[in-house]
Amino acid sequence: MNRLEAAFKNLRAQKRKAFIPFVMGGDPNLPTTREILPALQEAGADIIEVGIPFSDPLADGPTIQAASMRGLASQATPRAVMDLLQDLRPKLTVPVVCLTYWNPVIQFGGPSREAQPEAFLRACVQSGVSGVVVPDLPVEEGEAWAEMARKLGVCAIFLAAPTSTPERLRLIARAASGFIYYVSLTGTTGARAELPPELPAGVRQLRLVTTIPVCVGFGIAAPEQVRQVASFADGVIVGSALVQKIAGVKKEQAAATAAAFVRELRTGLEK
Repeated sequence: MNRLEAAFKNLRAQKRKAFIPFVMGGDPNLPTTREILPALQEAGADIIEVGIPFSDPLADGPTIQAASMRGLASQATPRAVMDLLQDLRPKLTVPVVCLTYWNPVIQFGGPSREAQPEAFLRACVQSGVSGVVVPDLPVEEGEAWAEMARKLGVCAIFLAAPTSTPERLRLIARAASGFIYYVSLTGTTGARAELPPELPAGVRQLRLVTTIPVCVGFGIAAPEQVRQVASFADGVIVGSALVQKIAGVKKEQAAATAAAFVRELRTGLEK
């Protein structure tokens, strides 16, 4: 059982839901990310999701696309993000999950290295990363990746969506570990004023085929939305709204601003 699985076990024992903030590594630069991550933990994050900047983040809307571009401009390479996480490992007691795309995974380590996915996963282990989300790796092609991750003790987190068929949900449930990332809506990431009314039913359908925790992301931006999602999911993921907050302030204010927003959102989990 890795730290991510242990965290959900403890949360369930306490009858609590996970709050999972997302930030882009290197946005606006790596030194600022170094300050932001411990601040998120102090503010009450149960799990932290860190994006690895990529030039073609197809699952992301304009806000996180822009964050990815800022990260690339600040030289936040996959290796640099992993090195940063390794440096922070003694400070971060909550599990860390990375979100990346398949191209950085297979290119990790450079052209002279073989078995690049394994090299990426070994870097995750060394850096204390408990799980990886790869939005453009479909579950039908991810069996070898999931098995490799499992052997190394890293959770392979797959996405499910409102459009996923019952047959595909079963495939996802069999392959996933740690948690399943349920996409709240069709489309890319980005804060929304309202969440789809059919969202609870979609999560219930997924629960029929798995006991793995289900966490919901995409579109969540306010405490009331956090409360709504927490009523039927095991965890709530907030990305674009937090990234917008960080982008709207000076670098020296980023960590405090991010922490304050996490505290505000977490009020939606209070009973």
